[in-house]
Amino acid sequence: MTLSPAGPEHYVQTVATQREAEIRKDVQTYYGQVLRKSADLQTNACVTAAGPIPRHIREALQNVHEEVSLRYYGCGLVIPECLENCWILDLGSGSGRDCYALSQLVGEKGHVTGIDMTEGQVEVAKKYMDYHMEKYGFRAPNVTFIYGYIEKLGEAGIKNESYDIVISNCVINLVPDKQRVLQEVYRVLKHGGELYFSDVYASLELPEEIRTHKILWGECLGGALYWKDLAILAQNVGFCPPRLVTASLITIQNKELESVIGDCRFVSATFRLFKLPMTGPTEKCQVTYNGGITGHEKELIFDANFTFKKGETVEVDEETAAILKNSRFAQDFLIRPIGEKLPTRGGCTALQAKDIITDPFQLAEESDHMKSRCPPDAAGGCCDTKKCCKNYN
Repeated sequence: MTLSPAGPEHYVQTVATQREAEIRKDVQTYYGQVLRKSADLQTNACVTAAGPIPRHIREALQNVHEEVSLRYYGCGLVIPECLENCWILDLGSGSGRDCYALSQLVGEKGHVTGIDMTEGQVEVAKKYMDYHMEKYGFRAPNVTFIYGYIEKLGEAGIKNESYDIVISNCVINLVPDKQRVLQEVYRVLKHGGELYFSDVYASLELPEEIRTHKILWGECLGGALYWKDLAILAQNVGFCPPRLVTASLITIQNKELESVIGDCRFVSATFRLFKLPMTGPTEKCQVTYNGGITGHEKELIFDANFTFKKGETVEVDEETAAILKNSRFAQDFLIRPIGEKLPTRGGCTALQAKDIITDPFQLAEESDHMKSRCPPDAAGGCCDTKKCCKNYN
């Protein structure tokens, strides 16, 4: 084989670009022509178990048009807390289910933008714009849908530091260059903003046989990131370390695909990545949640490691303190240096030395263990956690 005059580096780059183009075309075909509804999926990667859904979110999802919901292929619930008046960008918005749910939650003063590379999906989303705005009683649309690529947000006209939150629901795994996606997200987020996203992760570096399998790519497995690599990519881009929120193990019920996958395991996990301003050294603080977030008045489950109960003062580490101080959550917490006396109902709960869970496989296994110990008919108990993503609506 004769290399181009530009040299071997140019050749390698050209091959990589061609490979990305092939994957993009395969994914577009899979989601635009092969899949017509959630039931057409060949694995449960996009219908994995999730935790109980707050009432206000459940009601918002129930208001989404049936056709939009049927064309939903997400792998988690990517509706974070504290959304009023926020500007949100949805990467890989598909038929628009999450966008329309979020549009109710941000209100008329907020805005939601969805971007997707499958024209058929964008057309479905736009088709029901008037239906949803009339249903919500909004005088003007607060949702926009764009045809484009999530690793090329600039080409789609999305400006620097223009969004409070970026969400993604089982889409980043479909893009070969994941660091480029994170770089674009970092660029468009405001300081204090976050990427709140669910995706599929692998227990090891995927072999070539899996990474080149067309169906596994379409099923969100072939492009899954080795879970430990997420922290590396996040650090390279400038984000704070990933904060694990939820995780569920994925089972492969297709015998043919099982034989290809072998010993590799997969998990669906939700993480949050914050973009913080450069404010210099941080310190541990004591924080008190005021209960002001809609749907989380009694307690705020921030991630797998931190739950804040209303009125309870808790010591937090430097990183958590910096996030609460510099993000949209600042208005919902009283934050003071450790040692300062606070007028609270009880004493301050000291920061306990504990193992912070960062491994989504560990969290998923612990969650499964807790479910197995819960009576199946316990009211409001584990039976509520077995709902699938496709049944959120």
